[in-house]
Amino acid sequence: MAREQLNSASYNWNAFPDRSQLASALAGRVADALTKAITGRGTALLAVSGGTTPAKFLAALSAAPIAWDKVIVTLVDERFVPASSPRSNAGLVAANLLQNAAKAARFVPLYHEAVGIEDAAASDDAALRSLPWPLDVVILGMGPDGHTASFFPDADDLPKLLDPASDRIILPVHAASAGEPRLTLTLARIIDAGFIALHIEGEDKRTAFDGAAAPGPRKPIRVVLDASPKPVEVFWAP
Repeated sequence: MAREQLNSASYNWNAFPDRSQLASALAGRVADALTKAITGRGTALLAVSGGTTPAKFLAALSAAPIAWDKVIVTLVDERFVPASSPRSNAGLVAANLLQNAAKAARFVPLYHEAVGIEDAAASDDAALRSLPWPLDVVILGMGPDGHTASFFPDADDLPKLLDPASDRIILPVHAASAGEPRLTLTLARIIDAGFIALHIEGEDKRTAFDGAAAPGPRKPIRVVLDASPKPVEVFWAP
């Protein structure tokens, strides 16, 4: 079955008949973008998301024959839990991406022990400034409520997280719907990436995305679509 492709001004819709084909196609696009960055500037900076959706994609990407020793991997967001926690995005990345050829990549986590999440965010923000910004590739996910990264609709200071002119790299997030406090890249860093993809799966996520993209109150994913200077590549499978 040929993939379905729908376009709008703010995104390109890439649909696949199953999740394995999506994982392979997205891994190929990301590998190409990383290789282009390495060729152009000698290094590549990749930010990936956690949750349950990206495991197949991360595993497919881990086998891509690229110069992984020149790739730096970090996270779009992270729960304020250690890597040993089953809810850790760093743990997901270690188990699925930092394998095979991608073992050679450098991984920069967001979580570290700190007195509180505000201290951790400030420390992360300072440490991550040494990375070769801007991001070459960022892979986003989306929740049924329309959140992406840790831009939850009920987050404290949501306007600060979604400020496209922010000079912060990392900010702390407090939101009742998020469970734990979180650390997240700011919108400003996400929309500055060379290649932005949104990876979603299932009919519920398609319905949520269609609702968020439609006219009406702007959910966080819609804010990202509207703020991005380039169309976001949406990858979806049932």
